[in-house]
Amino acid sequence: MSARRIDTQTELPADTAQAVLDLIAAAAKADGQPAVSEQGRLHVRRPGRTGVRHLLLWAPEGEDGRDVLAGYGQIEDTDPVEAPAAEFLVHPGHRLRGHGRALGDALLGASAHRLRVWAHGGHPAARHLAVQLGLSLFRELRQMRRALDAGLDGLPEPVLPPGVTVRTFRPGEDDAAWLALNARAFAHHPEQGSLTQRDLDDRMSEPWFDPAGFFLAFRGAELVGFHWTKVHSDLGLGEVYVVGVSPTAQGGGLGRALTAIGLRHLAADRGLPGVLLYVDADNAPAVAVYERLGFTTHEVDLMYRTES
Repeated sequence: MSARRIDTQTELPADTAQAVLDLIAAAAKADGQPAVSEQGRLHVRRPGRTGVRHLLLWAPEGEDGRDVLAGYGQIEDTDPVEAPAAEFLVHPGHRLRGHGRALGDALLGASAHRLRVWAHGGHPAARHLAVQLGLSLFRELRQMRRALDAGLDGLPEPVLPPGVTVRTFRPGEDDAAWLALNARAFAHHPEQGSLTQRDLDDRMSEPWFDPAGFFLAFRGAELVGFHWTKVHSDLGLGEVYVVGVSPTAQGGGLGRALTAIGLRHLAADRGLPGVLLYVDADNAPAVAVYERLGFTTHEVDLMYRTES
């Protein structure tokens, strides 16, 4: 019988990628949410991303001692300033056998003990493992939700600043302008602000992408804001996927107006019963805006890191 082993790969063959996605889906069913983010799952499905490594944990726990894929970890080292970011999980049928600790140690070794790790959902087991690995909590990302089952009742009317008009996104025509604005609007946010054309293409090729729910705000010919909505067909919920406003257009109510436009689209045009969004817990102004719009905290994602 072979011992547990961890293989590190920069690209996954199609059958291995599908096995990883199946593992993530099985864990999500047991835990209530995926342990690997949308971006991480895109890295699994679309290989060849510079700075991304996949850690596959094989254990002799199949029939006749056959090795099975019992755990998976991903490390992304693309930020020139921040420590590498990681996500990892163990199949629900193979937990409590030390595999999580083994994957965590392997990720620490792969990053020279300079690492940030997401724990989606903030489960007690993940908190305990973070302590075992010597990681400290430093970021809390809230998932907030509100009902839309009353239709447009309770949703604010969008009031655009003078001279601003809104239309929907045109793939292939608006890509460059949107990427440039996204980079400016999220210069302080390395995950969102660093999106490239390939990242945009990956998202536009996903089944959920719908340009009719991607709203762009212009002042004249200048793109000054956007609200990209998303529909989770498996949950029956919409999402305030991302709202961005140019630094030159902030403070005039554009973000609130774009948020209202997107919410009204999800409620009236898509007929969805509810909507979710993600916001950093320490972004007090944004949290306050969403609370005034009727959102409440549903769950939290926690990020841990090694001590600087």
